[in-house]
Amino acid sequence: MARTDGGRTTHRHEGELVVFLIGMTINRWWRIDQWLPTFLAMPRMLRELATDKESGMLGFRLTLEAGGPTVIQYWDSVDKLYAYASDRAAQHRPAWTAFNQRARQAPGVVGVWHETYLVDRAESVYVGTPELGLAKATERVPVTTRSNAARQRMDAAGTR
Repeated sequence: MARTDGGRTTHRHEGELVVFLIGMTINRWWRIDQWLPTFLAMPRMLRELATDKESGMLGFRLTLEAGGPTVIQYWDSVDKLYAYASDRAAQHRPAWTAFNQRARQAPGVVGVWHETYLVDRAESVYVGTPELGLAKATERVPVTTRSNAARQRMDAAGTR
């Protein structure tokens, strides 16, 4: 079990911040032959990114939704995110090509989606949690009297 911090903490980050959501929807659960390869491609990409400190990916976490998994990724640059997506030597391009081939063979069985957010300011608070989210991807710091309220943290994020 992950160690929790009983105090109130927040995150600190200087520079560009990108939140990238990527997920898949499994529309026909019985077609494991079609959706399992898509599902298994993501861990390979995440491992590749996590081991390359220059990739720009700061961290990630996996969530499970009713239709399938979603990965929340934190990046230090939208340019690095797009560079990875188009890098022919990286895991993403062959996975994307393979997905499109399967999708043509069995339309509608599995879907993929993503959303990219360039974050101008971000506020966070963590109480009694293990390190997660922005605090894990960036830097976890204690809440102080100057960052006690959500509005204070949001205002401070705008001055960085």
